[in-house]
Parts: sequence; structure tokens; C-alpha cells
Amino acid sequence: MAFNLRKPPKLNPKLSAYPYQLDAVKEICDFPYAAIFHEQGLGKTKIAIDLTLYWLESDVVDTVFIVTKKSLVRNWTNEFEVHSHIKPRILSDNRRENNCAFNAPVIVYVLNYEVILSNLDLIKLFLKTCRAGIVLDESQKIKNPESKLTKTFLEIANNFHRKIIMTGTPVANRPFDIWSQIKFLDGGNALGNSFSKFKNDTDLPKSIVDKKEYGETLAKIMKKIKNFSIRETKTSSGLELPEKIIKTHYVKMQSKQQKIYDNYRHQLSHKFEVGGRAIKDDVEYILKRLLRLIQCASNPILVDKTYKGTPSKFIKLQDLLTTLDVRKGKIIIWSNFIKNTEWLAKQLSTYNPEKVHGGNSIEDRNSAIERFKKDPLCKILIATPGAAKEGLTLTVANHAIFYDRNFSLDDYLQAQDRIHRISQTQECFIHNLIAKNTIDEWVDRLLYVKYQAAQLTQGDMGEEQFLQEIDFDISDALQEILGHRVNKTEDMNYG
Repeated sequence: MAFNLRKPPKLNPKLSAYPYQLDAVKEICDFPYAAIFHEQGLGKTKIAIDLTLYWLESDVVDTVFIVTKKSLVRNWTNEFEVHSHIKPRILSDNRRENNCAFNAPVIVYVLNYEVILSNLDLIKLFLKTCRAGIVLDESQKIKNPESKLTKTFLEIANNFHRKIIMTGTPVANRPFDIWSQIKFLDGGNALGNSFSKFKNDTDLPKSIVDKKEYGETLAKIMKKIKNFSIRETKTSSGLELPEKIIKTHYVKMQSKQQKIYDNYRHQLSHKFEVGGRAIKDDVEYILKRLLRLIQCASNPILVDKTYKGTPSKFIKLQDLLTTLDVRKGKIIIWSNFIKNTEWLAKQLSTYNPEKVHGGNSIEDRNSAIERFKKDPLCKILIATPGAAKEGLTLTVANHAIFYDRNFSLDDYLQAQDRIHRISQTQECFIHNLIAKNTIDEWVDRLLYVKYQAAQLTQGDMGEEQFLQEIDFDISDALQEILGHRVNKTEDMNYG
């Protein structure tokens, strides 16, 4: 059905696009489905909004669903206000309000992924009555084909007249992450209908393999989807951004911190006493053990409430903050742990920091981000990648300090590019704090291997360069870190 609006909105963009954004819209505007894999920081939101306006103006759809993460809903409504004359309708967990929205003359809906699950019956019914387009922002959200969320999106995929997936990290952690995202678009035509086969063929090797053969397998993925996918990097787009410089800062753990770390490494447990009661934390399961080692190298208070020392990384962080000129640009400190962000915020109170993590409400996160952007007294943002790595432009900062990192390449790359993106005018610095002779060094190597595999899969690197740079010795390196051999069926099941 076509909506009869009392006053049809203007469907022309308010602002001009960059040439590479115009090229993207022109290339895929008439495709029934397409993947926009532009590197993070290149303004995919603008491309999606201009595509939406084109679809509506061309009368190929009656309405468009913009599906994003919960924390980015407000960002999308703000972007529509900046780039178009449309005011989107937000769909929430309130079924009654959503039902009213579906019976109103709305041409753009913005909603988070989980709303699809909780309102599936309403959405299915609505899709029978009109021609709808859909844009999946940060589409790696549906990378796991076994999740209920992904199964739901695959179930309703054919009900849309136009489909777009968008992410700067389609291979978020490992090559097989791309499979269900592409299946949402084409039903399995390009990459096949068997996820298990695709995963078996493309997963990071658990042991030594023929690098040439593996490289050829990864390179074929982009070749199979090139007819409906586009990707630009900051280099290929012609966008002139300031340089991004990555620096590594090594620290040696303090003796008390080292002792706690060694307990987990050698004894597979750590004991401490709280209120006269002995507590023992066992870590025989390898993933828990790796996590504990990361926490110990970061800040022992994460595992031992009685720890009173000063973590070595914090001493280095203080030195860095003293050295960096915060008058010229603000600083983001990334940690994977909520407790760490709270602890760091207290320790760094003189910088008037803001903090963003999963324990905050969406409203509190948005307020913290706004203050960090606008308040000249707020010099530091302390955040977890899970809460702030995507969709945000934080170019008031030009230094990003990774206090610790986990196994997620997606977390690392997305978090970096909150500062290195369109509108950045200053040289950007990425600082990695690494504790010597610890799990940190192995994580650094793991992320490098994942990055090389992603570069080849996404077409950012040629096979010859891949063969020269890739190094699959991460299993052996892990055994060195843990001090004994690891079960080969477990050692790559992370990330």
C-alpha cells in the first residue's frame, strides 16, 4: 500500500555527499539487495539515508526500516534530522505504541534489533500490507547463524523489497562471520546454504596449513559477492584524513600483581580472604583462564578485592596523560571491564572524566557522550568497547588508549575509529598498553592474525601480500603463555 500523507515530505538530501558516497549510492541504488562494507569512519549512515530517500522518491518502497543497535537509535534519528527532511518514527518495546505506528503514515522507522524479536507478529503482518525496505546497521550483529536473532532475520528476509547490510567489519573476528549476513541478502546463493561447510573451509587454522591454499579460499569469498557489495577504505576513498599512528607501550608488572598472575598461570587458581572467609577462584576451563590472565595483567582488583597495589599499567597511564597535551585534544581510555572503567574514573577524577559502559542506561550513556563532546573541562572518556565502539563520532579526541584488549578484532578496530573518521582534523594516536611476558602479547599476535585474514577476505589485501605477512603460530604462542600444551580442540575457540 502507498501512504497518503497530508503533506508529502521533501525527499531530497539536505547536505551534499562526498564523491565516494555519491558513487556508492549510484552503484547500488537499483539493486534489490546490497552490502555496504565501507571502512568504519567513512560515513555509511549518510549513504544509507540517501539510498532511503532515493527508494522513496522512486516509489520502489512505501517505507523503510532502519535497524540498529539500541545505543545508536538516537544517533540515527539525529542523522536523519541533519541529512534529510524526514523525522523517523522510533519503534520500541511498547507493542501498543508500535501497533499505532504501523497504522500511521510513517515512511521511515528506526528500531533496535531486539524490537524485531519482540514484535515479530506485528512486523510480519505489516510487511504483508506494504512494500518495505530495510537497512541493517552494524550487520555483524547477525553474524551467528545459531542465534535466535539471526534466525528471525533470515526468516523474514524475503518479505522486504529492498535490503541493505552495512558494517565496516564484515569479518568481525573470523572469516565465517560474513556467512549469515550474506545469506540474509541472497538466501544462500553466493556463499552456499551450509554454514558448517563454510566455517570448516574458512576458519582460522588450528595448526600449520598450506598458506597458499588457505589464502585462495579467503580471496574467493569477496569474488563471490562482488556483484552486490561495495567497499572503500580511508585510502581508496580519497578522503584526506590525518595520519593514524599506533604506539605500543610495554610495562613490567609489579611483584604483587605478578604473583596473582602466576597463581592463575601455574596453579589454575587464586586464593584470597574476604571478611575472614577464604575464597578460591578456579580456572581450569581455558576461556575463563585466559580472561583471568587478561584481568590480572590489566588490574588485579578485577579478580581480587583485597588487592591494594597500583597496577603497572596505571602507572604508565599516568605518565602518558602527563605527557599528552590534553589542551589540543581529548583522550579516550578503553577497557573491556565495567569495574575497571569505574575504578579508572575515580583515580582520574582531576580530569573530570565521563564513563560509558554496559552498566549505564542508554540515557546516561548519551548524556556522558554529549558532555565529553561539548564540555571543555571534561578531558577524558573512559569506555568499554561494547558500549561505545560503534556509530559514534568522537573526533573531539585524538588519542585512544587501550588499557586492555580482548580477543575481538571488531572491538579493537571499531573503538580505534571513533576518533579516526570524517571531521577529524588532528593527527590520531592509538596507544596499546601491554604487560611484558603475559597474555597481552599473545592477544596482540592473535589480533594481528585476525586482521590479516579479514584484510584478505574483504579484498583490502592481495594474496601475495597475505602470504608474506601471515603467521599462524598463535597456538604455539598460547602454549608458551600458559606454560603447557593446550587441547587443540579448544585453543582456537575464542573471539
